[in-house]
Amino acid sequence: MHLPLQGVRVADFTRVLTGPYATMLLGDLGADVIKIEPPQGDDTRAWTPPALGTEATYFLSVNRNKRSVVLNLKDPQDLDTARKLIARSDVLVENYRPGTMEKLGLGYDALKEQNPRLIYAAISGFGRTGPYARLSGYDVIAQGMSGLMSYTGSPDGEPMKLGVAVADVFAGSLLTQAICAVLYEREKTGLGRRIDVNLLEGMLSLGTYQISRYLNAGEVADRLGNEHRSIVPYGMFPCQDGHFNLAVGNDALWVKFCQSLGFEDLLTEAHATNAARVTHRHTLMPELLRRFAGFTRAELLEKLQGAGVPCGPVYDVREALEDPHIKARKVVQEVPHPTLGTMKTTTPPWELDGAHLPIRHAPPTLGEHTRDILEELNAGLPEHH
Repeated sequence: MHLPLQGVRVADFTRVLTGPYATMLLGDLGADVIKIEPPQGDDTRAWTPPALGTEATYFLSVNRNKRSVVLNLKDPQDLDTARKLIARSDVLVENYRPGTMEKLGLGYDALKEQNPRLIYAAISGFGRTGPYARLSGYDVIAQGMSGLMSYTGSPDGEPMKLGVAVADVFAGSLLTQAICAVLYEREKTGLGRRIDVNLLEGMLSLGTYQISRYLNAGEVADRLGNEHRSIVPYGMFPCQDGHFNLAVGNDALWVKFCQSLGFEDLLTEAHATNAARVTHRHTLMPELLRRFAGFTRAELLEKLQGAGVPCGPVYDVREALEDPHIKARKVVQEVPHPTLGTMKTTTPPWELDGAHLPIRHAPPTLGEHTRDILEELNAGLPEHH
């Protein structure tokens, strides 16, 4: 398969999660991502347990489709090698604290003189300006400061972060979008740009309607657990042997919902419209919970899905990956690894022309490609595209 970013070279100065996630997506789309690591490696190589052999599963999760070169940027010779590599790259991605790359002589203003086509993409915790610009940014801090944790969790519980590092992953996705957009623009202008994304503003962007609700209606969102403020019934519900999610998003679905489960007695004026169901939430929801207790999850899903009512099981990770739909889609792939034999990963999250994108390289071992990359530089790797 010809991949969209084939021929694009990325100098990857990122580590931990948000930057490596962004560069993994670029690698998935076909870019030659060269991961520049210090002698001790990306921090996440040491984040064990769990591990597969000698490799941390955390590192394996965000570093496929890359090549690894070890460079000590405190060493003048290695720093010079890094400059040569950047000169022959289309994109530089970094997630150091603001000002760090400038101290190394690798800031955008210095590099664009050498390579005006360079796209310089940086991720930080709080952006390059403002009172918090020099503070270290971590996912949980951004989740908390954005307000997201205040409206996540049970009404009677404490603020809750999401179960995955959503600030890191979302900022990485935003950076990838911007890089692809500027690569397109560069085809017309011939010039690169500096791109900045930060975790905090990424989380504010993710807040969408919760943010708008405050800005335009003056309302501060509170925690509703798994319920929806404006739709009833919507959210997670217990049943005899587990939990399931239900989304009755309009009045026609409400009729189908009641008919499919034999709840025709609930088709009353008090529940006829979504607004009415929201108004009578305090009586309707306990009644639905009582009735769901008489069904197994499989019975509910069969009846509701058969009627076209949106619903689904609440899985743990094992159940999610063993689901027959996921298996039929071949989402989990086994790929060769230079020291482990094989490892498993999920496919890149896009399809092109009806096919999943290939996994071209397993996550590299530390410095696995150092010799190859240095030989390519010495042989005169093309300056840039």
